[in-house]
Amino acid sequence: MNFEGKVVLVTGSGRGIGAAIARAFAAEGASVAINYLKNSEAADEVVTACCTEVGDALAFKADVTVGEAVDDLVSNVLENFGKIDVLVNNAFKPYTFDQENRKMFWELDWSDYQAQIDGALMSAHGVCKAVLPGMRRRSNGAIINVATDLVARPSIPYHEYTTAKSALIGFSRNLAVELGPLGIRVNCVAPGLVYPTEGTVNTKEMIKDTISMQTPLGRIARPEDVAGPVLFLASSWSEFMTGQTLYVDGGLVMN
Repeated sequence: MNFEGKVVLVTGSGRGIGAAIARAFAAEGASVAINYLKNSEAADEVVTACCTEVGDALAFKADVTVGEAVDDLVSNVLENFGKIDVLVNNAFKPYTFDQENRKMFWELDWSDYQAQIDGALMSAHGVCKAVLPGMRRRSNGAIINVATDLVARPSIPYHEYTTAKSALIGFSRNLAVELGPLGIRVNCVAPGLVYPTEGTVNTKEMIKDTISMQTPLGRIARPEDVAGPVLFLASSWSEFMTGQTLYVDGGLVMN
């Protein structure tokens, strides 16, 4: 895939899955806007890694759950790169995937759900709205939202996280119907358990082994495994796909 001349904004790309996605786009020639919240040192490392590839990159600090910060983020990206061809909504509220220490349903307050909805859905809504005018002017664009395979197979009931990601998929499908006639495609990727990331660092070996044994491809995902499907959905190779969710979990979910 060739993304030379394309500008890609990846939210939450200072680490983990987002960083792997950013590096993959840069390796294919894209200019990448690295969005991060707190860890500027980690974001700078991603920028350095991207710039050793064919493409280039800059880091942009912004809380994508805050409307004014989102507007400033998109304005700064446009000021530096001139346009945004691809948006990857990867940012989400920090969440620890720890089966033994998760909250049971009866221990959850609505504020727990709201925090995840704000992190996954409100952030995607705001960034999509901010990049839309430029995409509409060019009658072209690709939006990829990062969900989870737990929406189809909640093998561990992380209630608040999975509920928010389910809403993100519904949002994406509605957006795909509305934006398709404008030349803008909207799709999702839904990874399974991805290790190592900040959220999975406390995942017990027993859980990882159990998921690996249940997975046809025999292992859990690495951050780099998610990048390929994201690039596919952003590329001309998928130009007749919109409103779809690709499960990236080694066959744990077959849909």
